[in-house]
Amino acid sequence: MLRLSIPVIHVSLSETAEEFYAGKLGFEKQFAYRPDETKSDPRYMGFVRDTAWIHVSSFPGDSVAGCAVYLVVDDVNTLYSEFRSKGVDISLEPTDQTWGNREMYVEDPDGNSIRFVQEGSP
Repeated sequence: MLRLSIPVIHVSLSETAEEFYAGKLGFEKQFAYRPDETKSDPRYMGFVRDTAWIHVSSFPGDSVAGCAVYLVVDDVNTLYSEFRSKGVDISLEPTDQTWGNREMYVEDPDGNSIRFVQEGSP
């Protein structure tokens, strides 16, 4: 039985990614691993917000930049207001899709698309 899926998002600079995911999107860093503590990168980090987990990695070979992550949320409009107040650039403002969802997209500094989706019915 499958129980959990955690996307691994590739980033070029872990410090920039931490500022974005924790500082802008409100995720909390739960752990970080670097083989050399004297260097910022490569680093692998785990973030959580409510019950949603994401991992980011600047290790070569861990995913590729430019991915899309789909996060199911209760209220896109509330997140939109929060993100705008923090200066997050919104690539797709809250939009009612023809398939029934209300969606908002943001891009991290590496061009990964983080999609916040309030599921509906068509």
